[in-house]
Amino acid sequence: MNFETKEPRNGDSNGYEKIERFDDESTIKLANNYSEVLDLIGEDKDREGLLKTPERVAKAIQFLTNGYGVDPAEILKSAMFKEEYQQMVIVKDIEIYSLCEHHMIPFFGKAHIAYIPNGYITGLSKLARVAEAFSRRLQVQERLTVQIRDVIQETLNPLGVAVVIEAKHLCMIMRGIQKQNSITTTSAFTGEFLNKATTREEFIQLISSKLS
Repeated sequence: MNFETKEPRNGDSNGYEKIERFDDESTIKLANNYSEVLDLIGEDKDREGLLKTPERVAKAIQFLTNGYGVDPAEILKSAMFKEEYQQMVIVKDIEIYSLCEHHMIPFFGKAHIAYIPNGYITGLSKLARVAEAFSRRLQVQERLTVQIRDVIQETLNPLGVAVVIEAKHLCMIMRGIQKQNSITTTSAFTGEFLNKATTREEFIQLISSKLS
């Protein structure tokens, strides 16, 4: 299963054409299960509006969990360069979308990632891709935060890594306690971010500021 984009033909200026490829066997099995779900909740799976729904949901869940087929360490290694820079590198406000593993209901928000290089840097987009790879799995926010931190630390061996995630959980908004404005914040640090309060405070200040 993979997902690609390509430039539109005939000079179309509306953007990129999305090409989606799914595992046919998985799609069929998932669609059959979702068809049964429709029966169990009391819906008429044969009515017009639902005829294609099991297949659509089967493809959607494969897309939403496509992070299982991605190796985040290889993402970092694909653009890993020797560099003597040893100051903080931050990519903030990375949009993340994930599914809570307890109810398979979405949670979404922003990740802020920083590291202090120790001989090697990686492409800036690779940090966002790592966050994407881990978030496109069944998750809890706490584990997601630690997984991002650990793969950066283990792959780049920097002087320190910092990760903060702020997210809204629909399992708290749509069901359960139904608190509409609640935001969950998690953090994970290594190295200088963990051992030096001034470094950690600088990171927090920088991700909180808005550049003019």
